[in-house]
Amino acid sequence: MPAETRPPENGTVSGHDAEALLGRTARGDERAFEMLYDVVAAPVHGLIRRVVRDPAMAEEVTQEVMIEVWRTATRYDPDRGGAMAWIMTIAHRRAVDRVRREQSAGEREARAVHPAAHQGTGAAHDPVGERVEARLEHERVRRCLRTLTHLQRESVTLAYYGGHSYREVAELVGAPPNTVRTRMRDGIIRLRDCLGVER
Repeated sequence: MPAETRPPENGTVSGHDAEALLGRTARGDERAFEMLYDVVAAPVHGLIRRVVRDPAMAEEVTQEVMIEVWRTATRYDPDRGGAMAWIMTIAHRRAVDRVRREQSAGEREARAVHPAAHQGTGAAHDPVGERVEARLEHERVRRCLRTLTHLQRESVTLAYYGGHSYREVAELVGAPPNTVRTRMRDGIIRLRDCLGVER
């Protein structure tokens, strides 16, 4: 088994192990984050997939959740619940937020196509402001993507914007799936560092 995916020596990772890995992640331990990633990515994606439905979007939200786990690990309080519960709560919140955002986008498009039918149905709508805000956020992400190596950026871009699974990315870039997983984890760590400076 490659070093990147090797579980702790005692075999399967228990809730206690996940808490230990999350605690080490909070202290900036990248190896611990890699191990935690391997443990939680599948259940996180499964939960998100049930909420979001769309496979490509579920992959994207899963990566957003893992970035948030890395960025906010210091906020985890073991006295308030287990590590898996904390991470799955983040995943559920992110998934619900994405569904609501997509629904809102659909409603905005409907208002733009048929403005008369939606007059007086809610608060003032500022499409220009929303477009500017979205553009600034996209530019921030693009700027951070430029800090990645070519291989990291290629893998992250194919997964995020192409909606491809790890296996599909591996086929597209001609690399083993485990190598792609490692690139993605390293890319998430570097994106966290970039985005964290500006948060």
